[in-house]
This record gives sequence, C-alpha cells and structure tokens, in this order.
Amino acid sequence: MTNFLTKTIAAAAVMFGLAAGAANAAGEGPDIDEQNWSFSGPFGKFDQAQLQRGFQVYIEGCSACHSMDLLSYRNLMQPGGPGFPEDQVRVMAAEATVVDGPDADGEMFDRPGRLADRLPSPWANEQQARASNNGAYPPDFSLLAKARASTRGFPTFVFDIFTQYQESGPDYIYNLLTGYEEPPEDVQMLDGLHYNPKFMSGNQIAMGAPLSDELVTYADGSPETVDQYARDVAAFMMWAAEPHLMERKAMGFKVLLFLLIFAGLLYFTKRKVWASAKH
Repeated sequence: MTNFLTKTIAAAAVMFGLAAGAANAAGEGPDIDEQNWSFSGPFGKFDQAQLQRGFQVYIEGCSACHSMDLLSYRNLMQPGGPGFPEDQVRVMAAEATVVDGPDADGEMFDRPGRLADRLPSPWANEQQARASNNGAYPPDFSLLAKARASTRGFPTFVFDIFTQYQESGPDYIYNLLTGYEEPPEDVQMLDGLHYNPKFMSGNQIAMGAPLSDELVTYADGSPETVDQYARDVAAFMMWAAEPHLMERKAMGFKVLLFLLIFAGLLYFTKRKVWASAKH
C-alpha cells in the first residue's frame, strides 16, 4: 500500500511538473496588465450602460472591418446584455440591408433587417476582406474575447482556479487597443505593419490603431478617450462571447449552496443512523 501511494504521488508530481512547464512555455508573450471589470469574480455582472457604449464603439469604430456573425439584433434586448428597448433595436435592424431570397423568380433581393437577423458583415467573403486589408483577414468579433485569451504561466494559472479569473480575453483586447506606440529605433518595421508590444503574435500588427480620442460621442457623459473606448468595447465583446455568464454564475452559486446543504443533511443523517452502533 505504501509503495502504491508513493508511486501515485510521484506520478502526480511528474504530471504537475509537465503541466507547469507547458504553461510556462505557452505563457511566453506580451506582458498583459490586468484590468478591473464589473463581471469579474463569482458574483460579477455586466454593466448594462457599459455594454451599450461598447456596442456603439463597435458600430461606429470597428464594424467597418470586423464582423459579428453570431450576434442577432434580438440579442441586444435580452436580460443580462445591453438591454436596448425593442423599438430602438427594431430601428437599428431596419437601417441594415439584408440579402434574402430566392423569391418566386429565383432571384435574391435586398430587404430591411429584422430582429432575427444577424448583424451584417462588412465583407461579402474572406477574399474581399483580405484584398481590402493588405492581405490580413479581420477576425470576427463574436467569440474573440474567448479565442484571444492570453495564457498565464505557472504558478499564476493555479491561483486562477481559486479566484475564478476568466478575464484574460478582455484584458488582452484592452491592452492591444491601448498598446500602440512608436517603434524603438532598434526595431525594423515591415511594410504596412504597426508597432504594438501587446500583440500576442509579435510586436508588429497589420491593423493600425483603430481608436482615437473623441472618435465616438457618448450620450451619458462618459470620457471620450481611447482608454474608455477600449474598456467598453472589450466588455461588450466579452458579453457577445459569453452572453449567459451571469446566469451561469447564478446557477453555480445555487449548486454550491445545494451541495453544502446536502452535505450537512448527510452528515446529520449519518450521526442519527449510527448513533447507537458500537465502534
């Protein structure tokens, strides 16, 4: 039995060491500064006003290049999201032109958008997108806040399990959008690329700085700065990637509460059943 426990502990140590080594290797990349988000932690929730501002930044500053193919107009009304009024969303949808069909004659036709329609893409296809962006393909924003989550090395990723840190995606997006700088003298820039030390795949990126101060006018008086724009659109992209985050956290809390009560009931039941038994 002792030999078995010793071998088990040794195997676990080896596996943990391999995982730590892999995490350290994968963790090599830009230094991403953590941000404070309203939706962080087990009890966090989205800020509705921030999501509305983030959607505005996307529409006015990002949608000319980036699509959001998995987001429908009706999603903008759902609980836990931006919470736009239905009549306002209907107007937004109607302002978009959607290709539909075929009709009775077998022809495609244009019509105003509806609540069930997805947000229209700025490109007809990938080839058109690349041709308009010097060969680079602007990624879809629907799941980018989850897909671009930066890897955190050992031992940080161990602590993340207990703190429930899951904001590496919006942290990275915020850092990227605010990380554009003039290249150092010792950096040889490639044609058509821009210097950004926060870029995950190196320090040169095809996308130029997409945000600038006073680019978007906020109706609620929030600061019209690159920092605020980046923070708002990153939060909106996190909601788009995980729109049921608040419901998931609420369900997780209920499950933990149930397990705690159930464990207590089992303990007192055991005490009752075995109280008269001789040990």
